[in-house]
Amino acid sequence: MKFDKIPITIVTGFLGAGKSTLLRSMLTQAEGRKIAVIINEFGEIGIDGELVKAAGCGCIEGEVVELSNGCLCCTVQEEFLPVMKKLVKLKGNIDHIVIETSGLALPKPLLKAVNWPDLKPYLTVDAVITVLDAEGVSNGSICDRNRVSKQRDADDSLDHESSIEELLEDQLSCADIVVVSKTDLVDRDKFNEGMAAWEKVIRPGVKRVEAVKGEIPLDVLLGCNSASEDDLEGRHDHHHHHHHDDEDGHSHDHDHDHQHDHHHEDSIVSHKLELPEVESSDQLIAQLKNLVEENDIYRIKGFLAVKGKAMRMVLQGVGPRFEAYFDQPWADENSRKSQLVIIGKDLDKSKLESALLG
Repeated sequence: MKFDKIPITIVTGFLGAGKSTLLRSMLTQAEGRKIAVIINEFGEIGIDGELVKAAGCGCIEGEVVELSNGCLCCTVQEEFLPVMKKLVKLKGNIDHIVIETSGLALPKPLLKAVNWPDLKPYLTVDAVITVLDAEGVSNGSICDRNRVSKQRDADDSLDHESSIEELLEDQLSCADIVVVSKTDLVDRDKFNEGMAAWEKVIRPGVKRVEAVKGEIPLDVLLGCNSASEDDLEGRHDHHHHHHHDDEDGHSHDHDHDHQHDHHHEDSIVSHKLELPEVESSDQLIAQLKNLVEENDIYRIKGFLAVKGKAMRMVLQGVGPRFEAYFDQPWADENSRKSQLVIIGKDLDKSKLESALLG
C-alpha cells in the first residue's frame, strides 16, 4: 500500500548561525500550513524553544517539542523516535515537520533514522537546510583554521578526532539548500574569499540563498521534494569514518551512558549560569566579551532581568558579536531571573561565575 508521506525539513548549522531566526521567519509565513516544530537544544535552558513560542507566529503549547539532548546521535535513539511516532499518528493534522538541530549535531544520523522501518512508510526529508554565518565566514571566527592547526600540532590525540571544522563540513555536505545568514554585516570581497574554502564541500547543484534576519520566502524553503534519506551515499560524513555503524547507520547496542563521548563533543561543554538582576546590559556584555577573548567560547545566549524594566531581555552572542533586545514581559515574578547558557571548549564553570559575579 502506498502512503502519502509527511515532509520533514531539517534546519542545521553551527552554533549561532541563525537557525532559530530562520525558523521563526518560516513560522510567521505559515499562512494556514500546519507545521510541527522539533527543537534540539544543547544546554540546560530551552532558550530557542522559548524564543520560537514568543515569536507571535500563532504557536500554542504542545506544537513546539524540545529535545533536551544536544547530541543527535543519541537523540535519534532516545527521545526522537517516540516523538516522531506520535507525530505520525497525527497524520492528516500536520502538513509539514520542521526540525531545528543543535549547532553541535550531525544531520546525517537523522536522515538514516527516517529510513527506520517504523518511520520510512510515513515520512520523507523534503530538504536539509544548512545555515551558514556570513560574518563568521568573512572574519574566520566560524572556524579558525590556524587555531585548529596549532591544536593538532600541540596534541597528537587530536589527529583522529573530528574538529569543529569537520562538523561544519558535514553539515554543509548534507545540505540541499545553504542559507547564508547575516549577509548585511559583511564586506563582500572578504566573504567571497572566506567562502571559497567552504564551497568545496557543498555538493554540486545545491542552491545557495542569502538572508537578512532569516527572511526568505517560505516557498523557497518548503516543497523541495529532495527525499534526502534516499541519497545517503552522496553526502560525505566524517562521523561515518570515525565510527563503525551497523547496516542502518547506527548501532542499536550503543551505550547511552557514555556522557556524550562522541568525537565532536569530547571537550565541548554547556554551562548554565544564574545571575542577579542586571544593572547595565552594556556592562555585562563587556564582561562577556572579555570572557570570549580569554576562553574558547562558541556561543552565549539567555534571558536577562534588567533593573527597572518590566520586559525580558534576550541576549545572543556568537564569538565577540552580541545582540540584546527586549522581547516580552516576564510571565510572573517567579520567572523573572537572569539566566545564561555558555557553550565552549574546556570551560570551567566556577571561573565563569567568578568573572561575572565577582
